[in-house]
Amino acid sequence: MALQDRFLSIYEQVLDEINEGVHVIDADGTTVVYNRKMTELESMASHQVLGKKLLDVFQFPAEQESTLLRCLREGRAIRNVRQMYFNTQGKPISTINNTYPIFEQGRVVGAMEIANDVTKIERLIRENLLEREKRGTRFTFESIIGDSEAIREVVENAKRAARTSSSVLVAGETGTGKELFVQSIHQASLRADGPFLSQNCAALPDSLIEGLLFGTTKGAFTGAIERPGLFEQAEGGTLFLDEINSLSLPLQAKLLRVLQEKTVRRIGDTKDRAVNVRIIAAINEDPIEAISHGRLRKDLYYRLGVVTLMVPPLRERRGDVPMLVEHFMRKYNQLFQMEVDGASEEVRAFFAEYDWPGNVRELQHLIEGAMNLIDDEREIEMVHLPLHHLRRQSVVSATPVGGAEEGTLTALSQSPGALRDKLEEFEKHYLQQTLTRHGGNLSRAAKELGLSRQSLQYRARRLGLRE
Repeated sequence: MALQDRFLSIYEQVLDEINEGVHVIDADGTTVVYNRKMTELESMASHQVLGKKLLDVFQFPAEQESTLLRCLREGRAIRNVRQMYFNTQGKPISTINNTYPIFEQGRVVGAMEIANDVTKIERLIRENLLEREKRGTRFTFESIIGDSEAIREVVENAKRAARTSSSVLVAGETGTGKELFVQSIHQASLRADGPFLSQNCAALPDSLIEGLLFGTTKGAFTGAIERPGLFEQAEGGTLFLDEINSLSLPLQAKLLRVLQEKTVRRIGDTKDRAVNVRIIAAINEDPIEAISHGRLRKDLYYRLGVVTLMVPPLRERRGDVPMLVEHFMRKYNQLFQMEVDGASEEVRAFFAEYDWPGNVRELQHLIEGAMNLIDDEREIEMVHLPLHHLRRQSVVSATPVGGAEEGTLTALSQSPGALRDKLEEFEKHYLQQTLTRHGGNLSRAAKELGLSRQSLQYRARRLGLRE
């Protein structure tokens, strides 16, 4: 065997043994190298691809160009790009590619692609998520975003609580992410393979929720059927009772009995049934305050709160806001097929000062709303914030009042009218004064106001100001 043929044989064997797909085309887009892993990844035989034009074999969506052909055309490396396309049988293929041009005497003579199969990984992830959803869970401790001391302490305590089957009470304001902690505890516990059922106690009247929780027997009341309640259905797993303080005090007493006796009696039945269920409850106010106002039984609190987790509001963990913003932007970039890089300095400053009465849920909805209003910008600006009063609050809080402005504000306050109209009038007056001071120069005026030039230009046009 000639030395050249021997090296070629070794080269082909090496290519066939590596665990990445290798696909090489020449300057005409014809396949010249196609290794064994690539045949497995794309479900194609080598003879169906070698020596054929790439686009005669594979189909790419109209909005997506082949990374191999793009690399050939641009003459530069394209790294870590996800690509979805179809083989000749119409089978979808998903890959993460690194593609490199091949040069000869300074001329691009081909392109080489190293591909990793993500189709199988994505399928496994989907199957895992579906399995979780069947059990009623989607979140783990890794889903909790934040690095502040306040949130780290709660996460650590929750992880410790996951080691046992004791009852847990999770307290926190609306929107703080209480259910993330509840599901994470279940997922990290020995009951993770068991059912996870949740019920919002404020969603139904007492007459319905009692039967839902404890079950019914046939004939207990008109239309009643033999049906197990949530306690029986959650056997071996976890039952999450949200807004526990919405239950009437008599129902809370029945719940306390189930927790103490570890038995449940269906409505209309005469026998007790043993249940093996972990109870995790949530409350959207301070438990002590709920007790003092008669919304929570003291004895039920002591029984539920074997472990009590106090989830801090967002205003007490402001250092986590940038991390949460980045997380939600990644989420909606992927969902909306956008490429928003971040938030403007003005928006970041506003986020850092805002009190977030709706907590993390409010922040998430604000990011989602802003990204719905973005056109081709790469940053979220104040003008994109969907909540009108937030933009107004930012302008007013950042605006010093004095001299002529103070007189204008006084005059505005003395004339009747809606708050929104008054704020808009004052904004228009103040922006006009600032623009006048700078001779209509948007850049200098924007710098004084702490706005981006684009944001000031938008406001000036909206308010009908001349530049």
